[in-house]
Amino acid sequence: MKIGMRKSSLKKTLKARTTGKAKRKIKSAVVPGYGKKGAGLVKNPKKAVKDKVYKKTTFSLRDLFK
Repeated sequence: MKIGMRKSSLKKTLKARTTGKAKRKIKSAVVPGYGKKGAGLVKNPKKAVKDKVYKKTTFSLRDLFK
């Protein structure tokens, strides 16, 4: 498991902030459980726990300037 600073990708960041935004809006309107807190834990608990640990043990460049 990684500990320390995450390397951000400009390409992925832009994609997530543009195309992903429209898709998320449509999905949340159609799928009842989409985007709700705790839904990931129900769907795939192993991955959810792994992601939570990763989020707590790493930080991004943006976190340093907050």
